[in-house]
Parts: sequence; C-alpha cells; structure tokens
Amino acid sequence: MELYLRVRLAVSEGMTKRQAAKHFNISRDSVAKMVAYSTPPGYQRRSPIRRPKLDAFVSTIDHWLDEDLKVPRKQRHTAKRVFDRLRDECGFTGGYTIIKDYMRERDQRRQEVFVPLSHPPGHAQADFGEATVVIGGVEQKARFFVLDLPHSDGCYVRAYPAAVAEAWVDGHIHAFAFLGAVPRSIVYDNDRCLVAKILPDGTRKRATLFSGFLSHYLIRDRYGRPGKGNDKGNVEGLVGYARRNFMVPIPQFPTWDAFNAFLEEQCRKRQRDRLRGESETIGER
Repeated sequence: MELYLRVRLAVSEGMTKRQAAKHFNISRDSVAKMVAYSTPPGYQRRSPIRRPKLDAFVSTIDHWLDEDLKVPRKQRHTAKRVFDRLRDECGFTGGYTIIKDYMRERDQRRQEVFVPLSHPPGHAQADFGEATVVIGGVEQKARFFVLDLPHSDGCYVRAYPAAVAEAWVDGHIHAFAFLGAVPRSIVYDNDRCLVAKILPDGTRKRATLFSGFLSHYLIRDRYGRPGKGNDKGNVEGLVGYARRNFMVPIPQFPTWDAFNAFLEEQCRKRQRDRLRGESETIGER
C-alpha cells in the first residue's frame, strides 16, 4: 500500500512512468497498474457473487454496519455477531462463512468509494476536537473533525460519536465536497488512526485505510512534531473557534445528521465573512 502511494504521488508530480519504474525498481506494467488503481485491485470478478440465502438480508446487514460507524470500534458487529443476530432475530438459515465473506468484500468495496475532485494549489491542516452535545435527548461527547485552509481561512466541521479511522476519512470526503477542491498537502498530528508507527528515523508507517485514502486522492501528508501544537496552529485555533461559535450553548439535535446539517450551514455562513484587511470573502479567496 505504501508503495502505491509513493509511486502515484511521484507520477502526479511529473515523473514519467519509465522514470518511476527505474526509480522504484519495478516494471512499467506495475507502474501503469499503480497509476490506474489507488490500492491493489487484486482479482476482479466478472459478475457479482450470487448468494440466494443471503440476498434478502443484505440491507439489514448494511444497516447494522453503517450504524457501527457511530459507536466505538470495540462495540461494533463482528461477523459472528451479525450471524447470531440474523439467525435469532431474522430467521436466517444460511451459514456463518457467507456472512464473513460478505463483510470482508464489503470492507474492500468501501475503500474505493471516494469521488475524485480537482486539485488546485493549496495546503490544509486537519484535526479532531471534542465537545459536549445532546443527541436524541442523550448528553454525550462529540468528536468533531475540522479541516482548515490557512491561505483562505476556509473551514469544514463535521461531528461523530467517536474519532475512529472511518470518521477521519468520512470527514475529509465531506470537506472536499463542501469546498469543491482537494488540497495538495495536509498537516496532521500523529493520531493512531493515521499513523501505525513512527520509525526511528522519523518516517511514519501509515495505517492501511488512511494510506489507501491518501493514494486515491494523491495527497501528500505532513505531520507535526509530537508535543509541538504550533506546527499546526491554524487548525488547533479553528477547533477552539468551532467549539465557541458553533457549539455554545450545548447543541441539542434529534440526530447526528441534523447536527451535521447545522454545522455545515455554519461553515457556509463563514464562507461569506470578510476578515479585517481582506477585500474578498473567505469563500472568494
């Protein structure tokens, strides 16, 4: 996965496929495949798998797994738990293996659902903040994703029940759609959802999902030094701004979707602001 990212970035920045093959010591066919696919494609089945015993239950499984994105990773459905619930609650008579296979294939598909957008010049910073909210009548902690564009002061904010890897990726996708652009580089902290390990020479070994995301969008990732918040001061300031201006008093909404619709509207209003000393609005810059 790491090699895919490095090759795709090099070619996107002007290296020819022939040069990339020589530089990375791989064949030109391998370079062509890496340029065509953001992650290793593996075997491509010509027709979809037919599972008569499972088809009627797919929508139920998808619903449960989509809801899992709102809860901590350790409390999500395993294949075994999905099998037990389908058997006990829905009358499922199939076997455990087809459940496990479907969930694995579903995870693989979800890694390729990103929609590519344009790449105008620009750099960004991203982080998560925390605030108290009331969702569906229950007071709880929200973890909110923030993407900041320091040059224009543009921003995007989206809230989740937990700052898990899927929330990081989902937050970026919604931010890119809102802003209509993808930054060329983004500064991050060393969150374990993004960085699996920091090697002795300072190189980051990226988490698998995050590496595939970067490869798809051709984003160059940069990282703040551990304990040095000023390395990404813009976004840390924006975390505080969003909490003070978008979440005071404590937000109360019936659902997370309703809360996020409110946050997006606040970001849209901010796009119309004209900061002191600027002749253009944030959205125009």
